[in-house]
Formats: sequence, structure tokens, C-alpha cells
Amino acid sequence: MDEIKVLYTQAVELLKQLIAIPSFSKEEEGTATCIASFLNKKQIPFQQQGNNIWASNLYFDINKPTILLNSHHDTVKPNSGYHLNPFDPIVIEDKLFGLGSNDAGGCLVSLLACFVYYYHKTDLAYNLIIAATAEEEISGKNGVEALIPQLPPINFAIVGEPTLLNLAIAERGLMVVDAKTVGVAGHAARNEGDNALYKAVKDIEWILQHHFEKVSDLLGPVKMTVTSFSTENTQHNMVPASAEYLIDIRVNELYQFEEVLDTLRANLNAQITPRSTRIKSTLINPNHPIVKAGESLGSICYGSPTTSDKALMPFPALKVGPGDSARSHTADEFIYLLEIEKGIEFYINLLNGVL
Repeated sequence: MDEIKVLYTQAVELLKQLIAIPSFSKEEEGTATCIASFLNKKQIPFQQQGNNIWASNLYFDINKPTILLNSHHDTVKPNSGYHLNPFDPIVIEDKLFGLGSNDAGGCLVSLLACFVYYYHKTDLAYNLIIAATAEEEISGKNGVEALIPQLPPINFAIVGEPTLLNLAIAERGLMVVDAKTVGVAGHAARNEGDNALYKAVKDIEWILQHHFEKVSDLLGPVKMTVTSFSTENTQHNMVPASAEYLIDIRVNELYQFEEVLDTLRANLNAQITPRSTRIKSTLINPNHPIVKAGESLGSICYGSPTTSDKALMPFPALKVGPGDSARSHTADEFIYLLEIEKGIEFYINLLNGVL
């Protein structure tokens, strides 16, 4: 337990350093250097790809399966509601305040502490790789997606995000779709043309009323929301020849994106063009050994409405970590110090269940 106490102290100090360094997505050079310095002090060799830092355990054996431990060190920009300095890591009543403290700094430093705990051990059933990655908050292509091809084959991952140490075994996918209806321009006074706006309105009404049949026990139904609308017109007396709208679609794990697109194309007037299909819905088997190890520690399984780097991983991944997702991106973001201590213990015990 003394070793864990030392790791906890070091993890909190590292988190304070990370909070003090602005690390907005695509601007993570400073925190990457900070994490590299932490590993250097631990005499742990690491590699860097862009702003992604990764390292493997000392006795890495290519003949063993490999677990990826991953969390991100980029943050969103602080919102206007902050009262405290978002880059001042201040502790008040056992809460560590600061931008990125909860999402996902507490998870990242807890995973790093866990990795250090296992780094020198010789008898592990799995290899371990720790990856502190960039651009998670914008699902950027220079984050974990760019790093994965550089890594050895991964059997499964633990993704550090604030879940109150419960097990997010499923995540909604996100697909953004551009829709365009086409008509014929005409003068409004003479009842001319074919109004593209009316076609779009009919589409939007269908979207509002449609319910996909397969409802997930973990994630609920597929959810479609029209989030923007426009026409080319600036004149009040012209029937628009085209109208465009944007659909935000949150997909459960029971549907492939192409199935959803086929349904839209069969029922809408609009021309459908998917803008983004990278953030796919995911599910790790509830009977996977790492899930069972988590349940044995008292954690419960659930489906997460938010997305993470788990969506970009072509292998099974469990999202779990200290902190609370409800605090993410909020003003005066914080994490309880006790959550970090419990997070380190949890990750160590979780891995002990399979290692």
C-alpha cells in the first residue's frame, strides 16, 4: 500500500503540472513534453508520434497478448462561466480544480501510475502499453487513430474517461449527414416553381416521427436530430430551388451506419451525403475477462451516451475511470483527490484480475 500512496502523490503532482499547461486539441506540445519528462524521471523509455506519447512494460514479450492503457491529454477551451483560473491547479476542500482535471486528467495520471506499478514486473500474462494521446476532444485524426498503426497488435484496451469507476461497455456512434432537397425556382406571387423548402419540411417531419425498430438495452433507440437548416434565398418573393439541412444521428450498437443511411435514402426527398462516419458505435462483450474483472470489484456495466477514443479502436475496449462525466466541460471543472487515489487502486486491481 505504501507504493500506491507514493504513486498517488506523484500522480496528483503530475496532474497539477498538466492543468497549468494549456493543451487545447491540436496544441498539446506542452503537455506531451510534461508526460515525457514524467516517464524520463521514472527511467521508462518512451516513443513519441506527433503529440502522442507511448511506452511499453520493461519485459515486453511479442509472444504475449497486449493490453493498451489509453487516455488523452488535450482539453476543450474553458467556457465563459469560469470563476477560477482554469490553468491554476488549486485544491479546495479536497477537490483539485482546473481545466482537464476531470476530463480526462485524473484518468490519465491514474493510468500512468498503474502502468508504473506494473512496469518492472516479470510474470505478467499480458504486455502493457500506456498511450497518452492527443485530439480526443475533436476526434482528430492525429490522435489515437494515427498512433494505433505504430503499435504492436492490441488484444483489448482500457480507455480512461470519467465514469465514476463504472464500466462503459457500449458507446453511441455519431454520424453527421448533410441533406439537400432540390426543386425549381419561381416567383412566389405567380405560384411558380417547385419549392425545395417544402420538400425539406416534409423530410424533417418524417425524421421527427421515425423510430428505428431495434432498441438497445444499453443505449436505447437510435436518435436523429435536425440541427441546422438553410436555403440559397435572400429574396422574400422567390421560391427556393434548393434547401439544405444537417442531421445529427446517434446510433446504438445494433445498427451499422450503412443501414441507417439506406433507411434515410429510401424515405427522404433529400440527397444524402454523410459528412462523418468515423465515430462508430461500440460494444465490448459483457463476458469479456476485463469486464468480469471490473464487475468483481463492484462496478456496474452501462451504455455511455458520450463518445471517446474507444470509437476509433479496431479492437475491444472498455471505458472506465475516476471522475464524473457530468463535470466534463463545465465551468470550474474539478476532480476529488480521493477519486484519483481510488482510481489508481481500481486500475491496479482491475488489471490484476487478468494479469
